[in-house]
Amino acid sequence: MAKIFGIMSAPLGLVISQLYNIIGNYAITLIVITVVIKVLLYPLYKKQIMSMASMGDLQPLMKDIQNKYANDPVLMREKTAELYKEHGVNPAGGCLPMVIQMIVIMGLFGLLRNPLLYIKSDKMIFAIHESFLWIKDLSQPDLWVLPIMAGVATFFAFFIQNKVGTPGTQMAGGGMQKIMMFVFPLMIVWLARSYPAGLAIYWFMSQFIQIFYNIRFAKLKNEMRNKRKFKKA
Repeated sequence: MAKIFGIMSAPLGLVISQLYNIIGNYAITLIVITVVIKVLLYPLYKKQIMSMASMGDLQPLMKDIQNKYANDPVLMREKTAELYKEHGVNPAGGCLPMVIQMIVIMGLFGLLRNPLLYIKSDKMIFAIHESFLWIKDLSQPDLWVLPIMAGVATFFAFFIQNKVGTPGTQMAGGGMQKIMMFVFPLMIVWLARSYPAGLAIYWFMSQFIQIFYNIRFAKLKNEMRNKRKFKKA
């Protein structure tokens, strides 16, 4: 798995080097590359979220089928497949986007954690040590401000996602989601205090953008549900 992420880290390192030649500031370059990657991944985020929303909306109907055909697994599978086909839902629709996202994100994570392994430009060797605002060296951890910002952004991204989640997914994993909503941001704060500040900048910007994505996805989910209600009527 590490080799797969490394394959992504090398070309991303080349892109960052080229962007730095244009921008001339390492921190701004990281912010720009984060925004670009999030924008490029938006269709995949959307497909994944919409697929999960569709599956959540079908949970009550799927439960009815499971109860009705509990003694006939073959017929249960057939009826479930018919339900998916009737509503245009692909159970695996969110898997491929998620895999692609993880490869890209972890590739960037590996790059920013150990930039000198993937960036061969002599200019970038000095660039990763640049200062930015209160941060004296972007290759060193920022002990409090950036980690807290990253943790807060992560919390709100989880919070909004949990609030706008589909009824089915909320009931299925509500307890775990609430635990993760509080535990994961604390983990991010702890991890960010030991990683290069450049990586913390990436994570903060990524989660900050994700907050607005989740708000947008909430609107799309409501529109999708309203259309389904209209069709049923």
